[in-house]
Amino acid sequence: MKTILNKIVADQIIHCKWLNTLSFMENAGARKISACEDKVKTGIIQLKHAAEEHRHAYYLKKQIAKLDCSGFDYYEPSSLIGGQSSQQYLHRLDVKTSRYIKEHFNLFGQELKYAAYLFVTYAIEVRADELYPIYQEVLTEHASKVVVKSIILEEEGHLEEMINQLNDFDPSWEKHAKEILLIESDLFDNWLISIAKELGLNECSAVSAS
Repeated sequence: MKTILNKIVADQIIHCKWLNTLSFMENAGARKISACEDKVKTGIIQLKHAAEEHRHAYYLKKQIAKLDCSGFDYYEPSSLIGGQSSQQYLHRLDVKTSRYIKEHFNLFGQELKYAAYLFVTYAIEVRADELYPIYQEVLTEHASKVVVKSIILEEEGHLEEMINQLNDFDPSWEKHAKEILLIESDLFDNWLISIAKELGLNECSAVSAS
């Protein structure tokens, strides 16, 4: 993963595409959280998560202004990196997780949506806790003006909140979360491989954390 990030940060246009893609994915996450809200029973934590994911999308978009590039006002496919793997990552995770939950918890409707929100968000926060610190490390090594330290702190808080919510949801949540993490890991590896191909890197460098 670090090999890919070094290649990205070293090129300003590619770096802008990366930031725009992260912004796109954070925004997609915020929209997914909002879509799972109940019209009546929506708690403050869920509202907080949606608001902060939207803020992350805005913050990452603003970071693009620190780099010498243009054409990243919107989420046009040409302004993103990773192709369909980037655009469909969260949707595929949501669909696969919902399918798993429906099978193992026999939930439907709003209850299924809420359970999917819990497990999908948990998986994303686990990933964010790995990805953003490595990205910040690379940014520091390159003396980049871009900074994501504030996102790292908030994502750590999100993960703790998701664990608390999952404890309330089901005592055996960790057993199921492991399966969801495997689903996410497969999607994430495919995403990195797509980015590696786009950058002309060996696919093996994509799935290595260091």
